[in-house]
Amino acid sequence: MTRFFILFGFSFMFFMLHYTGDINKYINMKYAYLSISAVVIMGLLSIFEFVRVSRLQIAEEKKQATAESSHDCQSDEHQHGKLRDHHEHDHVHTIHHDHSHGHDHSHGNDTRLKRFVSYFILFVPIMTGLFLPAYALDSSFVKAKGFSFPSFEENIANNPGAHQFLKPDSSVFYRKDDYDNVKNKELEEFINLPSMVLNDQNYLKGMEVIYNTPEAFMGKTIGFDGFAYKGEQVDGNHFFVFRFGFIHCVADSGVFGMLVEFPKNTEIKDDDWVHVSGKLTWELYQPFKQTIPVLKVSEWKAIEAPKDPYVYRST
Repeated sequence: MTRFFILFGFSFMFFMLHYTGDINKYINMKYAYLSISAVVIMGLLSIFEFVRVSRLQIAEEKKQATAESSHDCQSDEHQHGKLRDHHEHDHVHTIHHDHSHGHDHSHGNDTRLKRFVSYFILFVPIMTGLFLPAYALDSSFVKAKGFSFPSFEENIANNPGAHQFLKPDSSVFYRKDDYDNVKNKELEEFINLPSMVLNDQNYLKGMEVIYNTPEAFMGKTIGFDGFAYKGEQVDGNHFFVFRFGFIHCVADSGVFGMLVEFPKNTEIKDDDWVHVSGKLTWELYQPFKQTIPVLKVSEWKAIEAPKDPYVYRST
């Protein structure tokens, strides 16, 4: 029956994540059909396991009832003789059992312990998924993990499970020739626009295009929303403006955006949500020891945090 509870628990956990809407804090909703499939499959498996165990229990009960009925039909004299005949056999069996009991007991304990540990490991994600709240990531995650800016020639191909920072990089999911085709196709979507306004649908794609070919967008007007992060290495009127994004799921998530130069005496705190618009330029950022794209703000305003603070790779 433990298997039933595990299968049903996972199915119910995924169902509740969809029902509450918290599933988008773990996966790109483009792939929501996979978790929905998991709900259905594990739900069916839990029903199958429940029926299987129930049938075994019914069969065992019938077997015991039959044995008891047969036992009651035997005469007392026959039963007494049977018990006497088995007395010596039981005595011999007891001697043998005394020699082997210690080994069997130890082996049984090891098996039960391994089974308990296995079931415990499976129950932990069910309990945490159902009872622990799913918090949205914020600047505290950036402070804890830090962030770096890889050079334009680098990617995360050798470490696809790592969190990405500042610059989106989907090249790890393509062969080199295929990624070159994707990169050129996406560049064509933005290169001829008089201004580039990034929204929830094209944020990650647009940021990746900018960082792949920043020289093509120098001097152009770019606008986007995000939360502010001052950090310990930024001086003056500079803030990073970020969005957390998923390419597939939380395993390849990252915090994406760019360094923004605000007007003098701008008062912004970490995690304040803002809309910024301005011209893209270059600036030497000493902590990274390289020149990076920087948005020089001409207009900005404070905004409410969106209902879904994350952005997703749609293609």
